[in-house]
Amino acid sequence: MFNFDYRNPTHIVFGKDRIAEIDKLIPPQARVLVLYGGGSVKKFGTLEAVKQALGTRQQFEFGGIEANPRYETLMRAAALAKAENIDFLLAVGGGSVMDGTKFVALATHFAGDAATLLWNGTAAVDSSKILPLATVATLPATGSEMNAFAVVSHPKGKFGINHAQCYPQFSVLDPSLTFTLPKIQVANGVVDAFVHVCEQYVTYAAEAKVQDRFAEGLLQTLIEVGPITVAQPQDYDARANLVWAATNALNGLIGTGVPQDWATHMIGHELTARFGIDHAQTLAIVMPSLWQVCREQKHTKLLQYAERVWNITTGSDAERIDAAIAKTREFFESLGIKTRLRDYGVAKTDIDDIISALEAHRMVKLGEHQAITPAVSRQILEQAW
Repeated sequence: MFNFDYRNPTHIVFGKDRIAEIDKLIPPQARVLVLYGGGSVKKFGTLEAVKQALGTRQQFEFGGIEANPRYETLMRAAALAKAENIDFLLAVGGGSVMDGTKFVALATHFAGDAATLLWNGTAAVDSSKILPLATVATLPATGSEMNAFAVVSHPKGKFGINHAQCYPQFSVLDPSLTFTLPKIQVANGVVDAFVHVCEQYVTYAAEAKVQDRFAEGLLQTLIEVGPITVAQPQDYDARANLVWAATNALNGLIGTGVPQDWATHMIGHELTARFGIDHAQTLAIVMPSLWQVCREQKHTKLLQYAERVWNITTGSDAERIDAAIAKTREFFESLGIKTRLRDYGVAKTDIDDIISALEAHRMVKLGEHQAITPAVSRQILEQAW
């Protein structure tokens, strides 16, 4: 197991009817900017419940954050936050709203060109000027409610950012707030969480038994409750387990002390940027094919995954790995998520554009061994077609 430091300061407020407790968690004199995406938080009453919980505090709203939050949109939110002397940000929505809010927290009082934070990192940010934030999560998927990471879309591509002060101070996780989600969004959430776990687990053995068992438990839980919660959205217990599994998939715990991959995400980001394919759908396309291409490097962990997650114990090593990859693809497809590029109207000739984008964004040494070059990425995409 590698050396590691682990800290997660986010206060999780989990369960039914918890929004009212926001009043106790935000300073009473705070000037609060509530950020959200489309109209669903208004339509289903979540925004109104948040506003009531905020009471007499000075409240401002910024809506319209996209499913892949756009830099230009977020800079308008930052301008509003600065003009109104906002001192607390509250994200109400899914991962994109939460991610976008983290960028607003960094950008509002940043002295330079905020776009440079996307490709140069956040080291230049004055920590004393980062706005505090919290979330009310309405979609279980990204884990953004309990981590310090965000992904922002810019005309130059999709970029990840990270800063220790971007952990939400608190996150309200009420599974019943997610009951009204369209089935495709729930299915996307299951896949997103599943792949988050695999990016930290299906790498190479590092004698991290605790992390492995946690990861395997999350995967088994998602396999069990995923189809139920897609088919039966009002099943509170199934949805509650999905919500908590998605949070734990990317709150840093299972990634401590172990090698991590993330090549599926990096390649997937380019598919979203180029073709507008949902983030989770890109992951379902890329990961099974990446495992096929990189099966030798991942041999030990793929066999462990086959046995412990799917109970595949017979056959040769190659047969068990093939079966595990097939089971994974079948699981995604059972949720209604297609796993081939051609299912989304992507032509084989389009692969050239994706490779060019990876090269332009310096994604030329991906994976836990930094061995996924553009040539290997091409193999993966061709395998995924």
